[in-house]
Amino acid sequence: MTATRFEIEKFDGETTFNLWQVRMMAILVQSDLKKVVTREKPENLNKTE
Repeated sequence: MTATRFEIEKFDGETTFNLWQVRMMAILVQSDLKKVVTREKPENLNKTE
């Protein structure tokens, strides 16, 4: 498996968030990782045992 690196700057509050979000989603789709951020969170994610 080959790792792919993308150069994208962190959101700094000066560029529009929508543009940054579109760039990030495009990278996730290309990397087949979109499902990681779009699926529902488990109900017990924030519960402590």
